[in-house]
Amino acid sequence: MISAFTGQQIRDAEQPLLGSGEGAVLMQRAAYGLAQTVAREVKRRRKLPGASATVLAGKGNNGGDGLFAAALLARRGMRTTAVLAADEVHPEALAAFSAAGGRTLRLEPGNAEELAVLCAGDDVIIDALLGTGARGGLRGPSAELVASLQELRPRLVVACDLPSGLDANTGEVHWPVLDANVTVTFGGVKAGLMTDPGEGSSGRIELVRIGIDLESQKPELRRLTAQDVGALLPKPGRRAQKYSRGVLGVVAGSARFAGAAVLGVHAAALTGVGMVRYLGPQIVAQLVLAKTPEALWESAEPGRVQAWLLGSGVDGDEQLERAKDTAAVALAADVPVVVDAGALSLLPERCPPHWILTPHAGELATLLASLPSTGEVAVTRDDVESRPLHFVRKAAEQTGATVLLKGATTLVASPSGVVFSQSEGTAWMATAGSGDVLGGVLGALLAQSAESITDDDGAYAGLGLDVADRWAALAAVAASVHGRAGSAASAELDGGPLTASAIMAAVPRVIGSLNAECDRTRP
Repeated sequence: MISAFTGQQIRDAEQPLLGSGEGAVLMQRAAYGLAQTVAREVKRRRKLPGASATVLAGKGNNGGDGLFAAALLARRGMRTTAVLAADEVHPEALAAFSAAGGRTLRLEPGNAEELAVLCAGDDVIIDALLGTGARGGLRGPSAELVASLQELRPRLVVACDLPSGLDANTGEVHWPVLDANVTVTFGGVKAGLMTDPGEGSSGRIELVRIGIDLESQKPELRRLTAQDVGALLPKPGRRAQKYSRGVLGVVAGSARFAGAAVLGVHAAALTGVGMVRYLGPQIVAQLVLAKTPEALWESAEPGRVQAWLLGSGVDGDEQLERAKDTAAVALAADVPVVVDAGALSLLPERCPPHWILTPHAGELATLLASLPSTGEVAVTRDDVESRPLHFVRKAAEQTGATVLLKGATTLVASPSGVVFSQSEGTAWMATAGSGDVLGGVLGALLAQSAESITDDDGAYAGLGLDVADRWAALAAVAASVHGRAGSAASAELDGGPLTASAIMAAVPRVIGSLNAECDRTRP
């Protein structure tokens, strides 16, 4: 599992080493790791000797890391330039840079655009203007320089610790920010690099371990790896049968949105659930059974189920009433529920943590506005998209449910505050029906796992999770499977566009590969 931390947690972990006089050692380790990554990225494009690099150096340790790294690159034959964006930069680092043959330019009022044009032609730009301790964004000439560079689209940008203007804790972006191809972060991954909008500006994350101890720190964010997902996926035993593998009840679709039911039911079947019981209008049921003949249409109250999927494509009084009645039955029976789309307005006053809400940003804004005690005033979709980590936590806290906020980076928040972040998908997944497929995948996983998540469940306990937080982990598994299926489906089309049906069709193959990966890496 990948753990991410706040900037303060990283600084706290550094403090014992700084207090013992090892600050210079930490900086050299960081600079070496940064220089190695820059060199590797440049060599993918051209030979290192003679290549050009510019470091944008701010004051403090972040600028020092960048200058020391640039000095190492200069010694390897690169032509290096430092744009000094502060009156005072790290003196030892500047001295090392100058001794290695680097040239310095000073950023002043009035020359930002000129320097941007000069820098944009280099083979790589190292952004070392602001570090984790910065508050707010760039100002004055530094802001002008970065805004101009962003318009000029440099060939390669490597961020030092994090892109300048990105909040290390929340992922909020304070414009202007120079989008990085790679971010080299030190000591531990910063939470802001694993949540949008920050993740969208950070590129690929490279962690340089500089020797600090984060074992005592509780992660701000968690991300499941392929091995984690494979370990948490439910697997049938030798003597399994359809009922023991889980039964999922589905109230989804309507005459207007019949496809939501078709996709959700079939996605659940492909995810390995033992049986799907569909509740809905006959005209929709006929389409569902034509796609998934293994499903059952229940015209009255169904038999026992281990989990429910409610709300995808629900429209009209009859189906809404059916979803409302089923939600009440599920609450009384204490079974897990996936609450999507049309059912988000049907929540009880307080949900249990094994109710998993799956809104997109607009739906989450509407949900928060309907809650009387959130303290949020006039929350908009733009608000949620600019501060998703804050709002997904707020929704989980206020509803009592686990909340899965769909997006390029999907966040899953437990009511306890534990948050997972998964980002394995492709932009082509922003297509009609994709969320319905996710609902089916998640519902199937809940039905298969509902009776096996216990206090002594080793796979979840191994991740350091309490029972209530294991529902969030399972939702993160679903998000990962869904994202990987989308990426796999697009890859089969040479990276081209895809439909929700294509995502769905890739799910069994992805689950099989994740199980195989887990088996290969198991001790």
